[in-house]
Amino acid sequence: MTKRLVIKVTAGADAPERCSQAFTVAAVAVASGVEVSLWLTGESAWFALPGRAAQFDLPHSAPLADLIDAILAGGTLTLCTQCAARREITGDDVLAGVRIAGAQVFVQEAMADGAQALVY
Repeated sequence: MTKRLVIKVTAGADAPERCSQAFTVAAVAVASGVEVSLWLTGESAWFALPGRAAQFDLPHSAPLADLIDAILAGGTLTLCTQCAARREITGDDVLAGVRIAGAQVFVQEAMADGAQALVY
């Protein structure tokens, strides 16, 4: 059975340590060979846009843009449908490789056999 990690990050620049932890855990899991799905919700939704991660700075943490690149290279990065709509973000606006999907897909991924879900 394949082990899958589904992570929902709700924090952005408003809670930088919690935000950074979610991206760090996701990138480390990808590097470890774990199947990863990272969901951007709430204020983290802004990181689906080009250039936004480069503006994020947290001392003693990996650059957020590098973590996103690592996640996109080996995992799935999803922007919440409702969160995107509230911020007027469309599929044309997001980084290459980011998908927009809703709660039904999140629940499906989180409830799949072998899945472990975390929320930051």
